Amino acid sequence: MEFSLFAHMERLTPDQPHEVLHEEFISLCKMADEGGMRAIWTGEHHGMEFTIAPNPFLSIVDLAHHTKNVRLGTGTVIAPFWHPIRLAGEAAATDMITGGRLELGIARGAYSYEYERMMPGLDAAQAGARMRESAPLLRPLWSGDCAHEGAYYSFPSTTAVPKAAQAGGPPIWIAAREEASHSFGVENGFNIQVTPLWQGMEAITTLKQRFDDARARSPGKTPKIMLLHHTYVGRDDADVAQAAKEISRYYCYFGAWFQNKRPVRNGLIEALSDEEIAGNNMMAPENLLRDLTIGTKQEVIDRLRRYEDMGYDEFSFWIDTGMTHQRKRDSLARFLDDVLPAFA
Repeated sequence: MEFSLFAHMERLTPDQPHEVLHEEFISLCKMADEGGMRAIWTGEHHGMEFTIAPNPFLSIVDLAHHTKNVRLGTGTVIAPFWHPIRLAGEAAATDMITGGRLELGIARGAYSYEYERMMPGLDAAQAGARMRESAPLLRPLWSGDCAHEGAYYSFPSTTAVPKAAQAGGPPIWIAAREEASHSFGVENGFNIQVTPLWQGMEAITTLKQRFDDARARSPGKTPKIMLLHHTYVGRDDADVAQAAKEISRYYCYFGAWFQNKRPVRNGLIEALSDEEIAGNNMMAPENLLRDLTIGTKQEVIDRLRRYEDMGYDEFSFWIDTGMTHQRKRDSLARFLDDVLPAFA
């Protein structure tokens, strides 16, 4: 099993300068590069200080100047927000600029907050349909002239310019959850990204089984599967307990953004009260201690061994947690120094 880092800039209060957040983001990515991780993944979000990433290609080109070895992946671009010709062209240009280091992760998107601002009237079902129409067009656009007449996109013969550095274009990954998404990805020869969020081993097992079933229905296809999971390597039990509380707070805010019911001002959602956070039993620290990849060094190694034994090809360390930069650095350092050697 290989390892990667999943990271964004995240702003919790208005007094945090974006320039400082950018420097901190770069420093974490440099740690991943120097520490031997395979890839760095960063995504696309709009109008949200919770996750700052309006164009992952900009972030990746930036990272290419600060790193030497890692692959650089979109985790993920939101397909409905991109015309397929534009997506193919910008991905190819990014691959060329980075010297062939791009991996292209694609999703339908998740936040209705973003849908109603970027494409009013869009819902998850239509977003998924748009993704399933556009993603298979990328390779034909990269390889030569491609014309298309579809439900959402129609264009005359066109090719992506410039050409990607990688033969055939960058590897494509599809964010999948339901059985149909796994089947779509595998049938098209795409790799699969999955995240169980806070749902633990039952979801991790179910997602892997859906992938395996999709592979069985498409013999001859050899896709990979990546597990994206919130991770924290603690100094000791007390440090781990503190991390569980911090990640509990993060997930309470994640849920608030997802529900899209609270006021948002200047990109910051209305603060949750201590009572609201304490009352969210689903995201209680004890549940996250059980269900996320958090623990002391050996506890994290043991959890990762289970994922490896299940057949996951890559594990991505999701570091967005609302913690201080120093706590993120300390956890990642322990992961690189104390956990990765067990999988060398």
